[in-house]
Amino acid sequence: MNPSLAAAQPAHGGLSRTLVTLLAFCCGAIVANIYYAQPIVGLIAPDLGLSHEHASLIVSLTQLGYALGLLLLVPLADLVENRRLMIVTAMLACAALLLAGTSRSGQGPLFLAYALLIGFSSVAVQMLIPLAAHLAPEQQRGRVVGNIMGGLLLGILLARPLSSLVADHFGWRTVFIGAAVLMLAIILLLAQTLPRRVPEHKASYAGLMASMVALLRRYPVLRQRSLYQALMFAAFSLYWTAVPLALAAEHGLSQSQIALFALVGAVGAIAAPMAGRLADAGHARAGSLLALVLAPAALLIGLTTPGYSVVGLGLTGVLLDFAVQMNMVIGQREVYALDPAGRGRLNALYMTSIFLGGALGSAVASVVFAQYGWQGVALVGAALPGLALVIFLAVSRRA
Repeated sequence: MNPSLAAAQPAHGGLSRTLVTLLAFCCGAIVANIYYAQPIVGLIAPDLGLSHEHASLIVSLTQLGYALGLLLLVPLADLVENRRLMIVTAMLACAALLLAGTSRSGQGPLFLAYALLIGFSSVAVQMLIPLAAHLAPEQQRGRVVGNIMGGLLLGILLARPLSSLVADHFGWRTVFIGAAVLMLAIILLLAQTLPRRVPEHKASYAGLMASMVALLRRYPVLRQRSLYQALMFAAFSLYWTAVPLALAAEHGLSQSQIALFALVGAVGAIAAPMAGRLADAGHARAGSLLALVLAPAALLIGLTTPGYSVVGLGLTGVLLDFAVQMNMVIGQREVYALDPAGRGRLNALYMTSIFLGGALGSAVASVVFAQYGWQGVALVGAALPGLALVIFLAVSRRA
């Protein structure tokens, strides 16, 4: 037996802790690629000749690229041997990060193309998670996915403070060059330890894409969960794109201080393992209701603190992260249960909708902040998960 496969499937069944930890680390390191630019757009944009209003395009194009990768690349996990697919995708991400890190001053449009490619090629993480769900037994699937999502979400939340600190001391280009080196290490890890998985599904690529439309029509739960999380993630991206601008402009914080602020948001990652256990225990609806109520409340907290204090903004970040991660993991478990043979395609549809929402939130962040200040950001941000809550309650009542 392949040693890596033996490690993945211990004698008692399921995934070993070692492989779960490895997958969590890889997921966190890969997904961080699409968040490094978020807190440092204020440094990147002027250096590359982009206006203040266009600064958030760096973030939104990265997320749009990620959504395209989810739609066009991730479904291949149901058709192509998974380990090889992930390694090739990760190699493309490594090259895109290196190109971004070596961009010269005045190359704004070219950098935006690299940002799109970074997002597009960082979707290997969404091939890893369905692989883990495939290897885990049913009774442990929520816990395993929750633990791996915990690593992924830590990658999301730690990417921001890490990039702020590195950019403050070594320049923003070092952030992308360092990320390229880390991706090279991830490629070697995946090649040495990841078990091979050849999907049972047999079809052409065109047939595979057509089947995704059929899956979307067939499963109302997929459509509902995708909409809820798209609205939640739009608020999440709006907040984390606008808050560095607010902290610098209204509170005078340096990049290093913004990094410490962003680190506080990592506390919200504890929601992922908790959400997985709640879903395994049959409390998915209660967990989602809590998340959908907490998200708009968190954004409105910032408006109740005197002068929109840094402490109030930090509390908003922690609670919003907690709510978004909890709802994402619960939704992911429900979506994976719909069709085990189509998990790659189901995950692609679910995550594509989420990052389209994220791209929208990021795209409007700098415009809303420039026109209406933090009050406008908080009100728009609260309205997005508020709409998801109204739809969730209406669907629950009909059910």
